Amino acid sequence: MQTILKGSSKEIIVNTDGPVVIIGEKINPTGHKKLAQALQEGRLEYAIELAVKQAAAGADILDVNVGVPGIDDVAILPKVVKLVAGAADLPICLDSPNPKALAAALLAAPGKPLVNSVNGEEASLSAILPLVKDRGAAVIGLTLDENGIPTDPQTRLSIAGKIIERAARIGIPIEDIIIDPLVLTIGVDSNAGKVTLQTVQMIRKEFGVNISLGASNVSFGLPDRPTINIAFLVMLIQAGASCLITDAAKMGYYVRAADLLVGRDEFAANYIRYFRKHPREVPQP
Repeated sequence: MQTILKGSSKEIIVNTDGPVVIIGEKINPTGHKKLAQALQEGRLEYAIELAVKQAAAGADILDVNVGVPGIDDVAILPKVVKLVAGAADLPICLDSPNPKALAAALLAAPGKPLVNSVNGEEASLSAILPLVKDRGAAVIGLTLDENGIPTDPQTRLSIAGKIIERAARIGIPIEDIIIDPLVLTIGVDSNAGKVTLQTVQMIRKEFGVNISLGASNVSFGLPDRPTINIAFLVMLIQAGASCLITDAAKMGYYVRAADLLVGRDEFAANYIRYFRKHPREVPQP
């Protein structure tokens, strides 16, 4: 299944059978004090710097989030979206829980953006899905509802089905829905990684849709987080994830290597192309 997204002129296809698409995560103030401060001070040009760096590092889509306490996100999110879209011609992923901010940003985003996100709560479904439909955008559906994030894959699968059904009811095609099975930290629940991997496989089998995840969530609170994140990223790609929200500069090499190893990169073309564009010293075995 293919989900087509567009920037001003560039088109990106998220494909269940194709190379994994990287959503650059750096334009997000969560855990990013420098960006949070810049947004609070009105120095929006810092987002341009981050956008250019993520695009240069190999991001296919740029996530844009301005969620800082005290910020008027209805006013600021569309401004940052315009700046980012002007600096890097990549599709934009609009990342906000505020329907009013999303509505404003959808008007500012060029092409066909991605909305991050809707979930299985009635309030979210009724507020977000009509915005997506009216704009002709695509949307990420989170497998949580009024009861929180389920700890079993079957309930997450059911929530994914609910989101897909409600979207279809108002005319959003299934190919414009990307499901996020969610990742909880394994430091709190030792089964968290296994549950997510099982959910990815079940959603792919049941609905055939594209699947997106923020893989780094799994390692919160643990030492040497990159090692855990890399191992989990490879497992997610093998299980069927087709879209990852991550730092393109740090994880791009591993995404392309995993694509190659699971048969999503014919003749290693994407891997070789990526390595040529982003050369680095290779450690000897």
